Amino acid sequence: MSETIFDRIIKREIPADIVYEDDQCLAFRDINPQAPVHILVIPLKNIATVNDLTAADEQTVGHLYTVAARIAKEEGIAEDGYRTVMNCNDHGGQSVYHIHLHLIGGKALGWPPYPSS
Repeated sequence: MSETIFDRIIKREIPADIVYEDDQCLAFRDINPQAPVHILVIPLKNIATVNDLTAADEQTVGHLYTVAARIAKEEGIAEDGYRTVMNCNDHGGQSVYHIHLHLIGGKALGWPPYPSS
């Protein structure tokens, strides 16, 4: 598996606005935010896509969501609501092949998230 920009952020080779870190994951502000709060929560283990998850990764993925909920509270968006999204492959909108959970909020979010085409 090739190294991604997220691997380089984890190794502190590329700067990021880190908001949370523990022994399983790292969370940082998206450099191209789609809402007032847009934070990426990534596992330290590089798993390329959702399709590559195994039963051994269930705890890690669950932890990403627990961390996202904690950060949502800290960012003051939990009560009004927020969105969590994990994209998979090109048609799903994935641009970095290291799974990551988008935590998006701070404004009312529409549905569907993208115009139909």
